Amino acid sequence: MNEKKLRRTSNDKMIGGVCGGLAEYFGLDSTLVRVAYVLLSICTAFSGVLVYLIFLLIMPED
Repeated sequence: MNEKKLRRTSNDKMIGGVCGGLAEYFGLDSTLVRVAYVLLSICTAFSGVLVYLIFLLIMPED
């Protein structure tokens, strides 16, 4: 059984590997996930930064 696990990526990371890990988990392009994250973060008064930091702390590294 091939189980997908949500992990921060170590080979496709810009800062902490969170967006790259999410893109890998959902089978998306990491650039699209990063652009969506930036747009969402700007539209929500930068509360996305807090979410990113939480993911950075709780997601294990690849």
